[in-house]
Amino acid sequence: MTVKSTAAALGALLSFLAAMPLHAADDPPADPTLIADQARAAEEAVKRDTKVVVDAAKQGAAQATQTAKEVAHEVAVATKEGAHEVAVTAKNGSEKVKAAVQKNERPAKPAEPSTPPPTVAPPTVAPAAP
Repeated sequence: MTVKSTAAALGALLSFLAAMPLHAADDPPADPTLIADQARAAEEAVKRDTKVVVDAAKQGAAQATQTAKEVAHEVAVATKEGAHEVAVTAKNGSEKVKAAVQKNERPAKPAEPSTPPPTVAPPTVAPAAP
């Protein structure tokens, strides 16, 4: 039963209950057994409608639980796949870094200067004239 049909059943129940006292107040029956029979019928209708509402609530809760389980499973699968992709990417990255480090580990030849740097003599200051 859907939420709409549950609401409709509950609305019908409330309408029935609201109309009962008004009808009973308008023209009370002369036979006391008729009053008891009507009360029993109203009680049975309330019980039946209450059971319908409770069953609909249970069914709705079961559907919500099942949906939550399915969503949780999908999230777990997606998380596992994402973690696997991250691990593969990290492994590939570490392999590239390792290869780059090994390539740079070879001793590089020291750079030989092509020409020695020019020597600059310090400036001389002439002594002051007396």
